[in-house]
Amino acid sequence: MDFGKKKLYIDGQLQASSSGRYQDIVCPGDETVIGQLAWASNEDTSKALESAKNGFEYWSGLSIEQRHTWINLLRDRIIDNQELLRNSVMYEMGKTWEGTEEDITSLINSLDFYAIEIKNRVDIPIEDREGTHTHKIISQPLGVVVAFLAYNFPLLNLGFKLGPALAAGCSIIIKPSEFSPLSAYILGEICAEINFPKGVINILCGDVKNVGIPLCESKIPQLITMIGSTETAQKLIAQSSATSIKRYSLECGGNAPFIVFPDADLEQAITIGGALKIGNSGQICVAPNRFFIHESVIDQFTNGLVEIFESTKVGFGPDNQPDMGPLANKGAVQNVHRIVKNALEQGGDLIIGGSPIDQPGYYFEPTIIRMNNQNAEILQQEIFGPVALLISFKTKEEVIEMANNTVGGLASYIFSGNENIIDYFIEKLEFGEVQVNGVKYDIYLPHGGIKNSGIGVDCSPYALDDYLIRKRVSRAIH
Repeated sequence: MDFGKKKLYIDGQLQASSSGRYQDIVCPGDETVIGQLAWASNEDTSKALESAKNGFEYWSGLSIEQRHTWINLLRDRIIDNQELLRNSVMYEMGKTWEGTEEDITSLINSLDFYAIEIKNRVDIPIEDREGTHTHKIISQPLGVVVAFLAYNFPLLNLGFKLGPALAAGCSIIIKPSEFSPLSAYILGEICAEINFPKGVINILCGDVKNVGIPLCESKIPQLITMIGSTETAQKLIAQSSATSIKRYSLECGGNAPFIVFPDADLEQAITIGGALKIGNSGQICVAPNRFFIHESVIDQFTNGLVEIFESTKVGFGPDNQPDMGPLANKGAVQNVHRIVKNALEQGGDLIIGGSPIDQPGYYFEPTIIRMNNQNAEILQQEIFGPVALLISFKTKEEVIEMANNTVGGLASYIFSGNENIIDYFIEKLEFGEVQVNGVKYDIYLPHGGIKNSGIGVDCSPYALDDYLIRKRVSRAIH
């Protein structure tokens, strides 16, 4: 499939890079070139920043109802083009066709949710103790937002930033990942088609020197938001804080524990654990890395997971109907392979898989490794691939110590039929999310981590707080 040449979207217009440079877009499913991408220069980045500055002045001056009308128009046109957008995600990421539905649905739901949620924001009164003044907290748009997106869910990640930014009255510069920029550029085409107010949304991709660093170092952005690794977040903070004080909303990597007790619904735990590792080829920030399984049921759990992995059909394209696609790029395959090798060197026993798949595309076998060394260094690393590390435990005190022994703190999972055990782990788990006997994510549920897994949240009404100024108004009573 050929998507052609895609242009930058800056100041309401589609335009080539000032350098004239284009970058090939490669499908990870078969390593074919599926299009070309205008590759932004430093000059293009400067234009986007000035455009967003002017766009904010216009957009923040509109009423909520006026913004809602524009957001609804954009949403409707996205719905009209959803097959194209889903195809773009499938080809740029190698996702299964079914897997692309979460991307498009999340984008549409985010625009819907925040356009309505912003109307529910009300001034917050504060009682004056002496009776001499009235006080209230009002909310106003923050300013220009710069959003750096991860490659794993191109439209979902975009939606999590675009929805609250537009609803709050902010303009936004979207920098998609160089590994999955196609769908974001198509969104730019949709914005141009409907004449979305210029400067409110800007979309460009390029290298760190000409795009990433200038966006961070500029004094124009008021919020730097990101979905990506902890290491990238640290760089963004260092680069951006040197020039001005900015806000941050950063969803970073995780190292999710998946804890299963013998009184759990074992079949359910196996099914969910397998799905979280196979889904999106394990390239999910909330996917479990470390499976802590009680010693009395670890053999049964392992056998069940093996059955799922053995029956997983790996491939690409709607005609093949695969269960799992490729990893996003060659570097991702190399990184997962390195993690597997290190796990085996550090006391792991290979149960199934363990190698890249020898065919065109960036595929890796669904892999299970039984870790015998509870202190293995590899247990500290986010895998971001279809690899499950299994660790046996005896007591809840032992497993909580192992589960919390990580710098990440995003998602965690606990499976048990004992309410006392569940309450214990809800209290003790050092993670921003605790999923009990199941898994649930949606636009109305806050998603965020603690420790090195980030600042702020995506989704839910709480996300709007990052895009709004809280201003205290005190008025004397005469």
